[in-house]
Amino acid sequence: MRAKTIIAAILSAGLIAGLFFYISRRHDEEETVYRINPLRSDISITVSAAGYVRPRNRLEIKPPLAGRVEEILLREGDTVKAGEIIAWLSSSERAALLDAARARGEEELRKWKEVYRPTPVIAPLDGFIIRRNIEPGQSIGAQEAVLVMADELIIRAQVDETDLRKIAIGQEAKITLDAHPREKISGVLEHIAYESEVVSNVTVYNVDIRPLQGFGLMRSGMNAMVEALIEKSENALLVPTSAIEERNGLKFLRVETGNGIERREVETGISDGSNTEIVSGLNVRDTLIISLEPGSGVAGRFRGGLPGMGNR
Repeated sequence: MRAKTIIAAILSAGLIAGLFFYISRRHDEEETVYRINPLRSDISITVSAAGYVRPRNRLEIKPPLAGRVEEILLREGDTVKAGEIIAWLSSSERAALLDAARARGEEELRKWKEVYRPTPVIAPLDGFIIRRNIEPGQSIGAQEAVLVMADELIIRAQVDETDLRKIAIGQEAKITLDAHPREKISGVLEHIAYESEVVSNVTVYNVDIRPLQGFGLMRSGMNAMVEALIEKSENALLVPTSAIEERNGLKFLRVETGNGIERREVETGISDGSNTEIVSGLNVRDTLIISLEPGSGVAGRFRGGLPGMGNR
């Protein structure tokens, strides 16, 4: 009698445990099913790459001869035109002569300054000054740079070879400087290198992006992130990519109707991985049935993200 009681207790406990497991599993499954509505929004596909700000042409302006710098007419950031005088230089002989004349008095010094004129240092092209290496009164050799100038600043980024087929000259780009993370600078891709480089065992190609704005924010050497726009669709009808089912090359969505749930064929457009554009077969008022991993957060981005549907 006692043995029968023990067996009955074990069976009862097993039945309760099984029922609890079934209910728990059912509850977990229900939490992964959502009713959602598609939404209208812009969608774009981009290629991201790290880069840095650099001069298109960086030019060190060296003096025509060794001597002493008498005057520098520009500071960093100043613009300059080709042919403009940017500094005055005394040759070593003129500097020695002026020093000797100065010892004899101001009148003698003025005389030799008029007789023996200083040598100008000329800007070779239009641009702006990015570095001032020396100050008046300092001596300089013929191979030393008085100033460094650039014609304009660009962004050079390194693109993985697997992404090279996605980009083309003329594409739009967005530039974010590490120094100004809240500013989005518009740019355009203007050059893709024909020779690769290997960085950390990865084959990359240098890509130059010309900024169209934000010139006052940029300094040579700044780190930047570039997003090249590959494709864009405005006011597109979007659904989570995970909601789309594929069979025999066709794509379907589960749509709730008055008669239950139908599997409806749709035509898709571009996708950014998380969201996909629906070109035809769906409208914004339709309600989709979608199964998601708990905590994925996808349904929250769409209207009507309600967990707990029991029917499938």
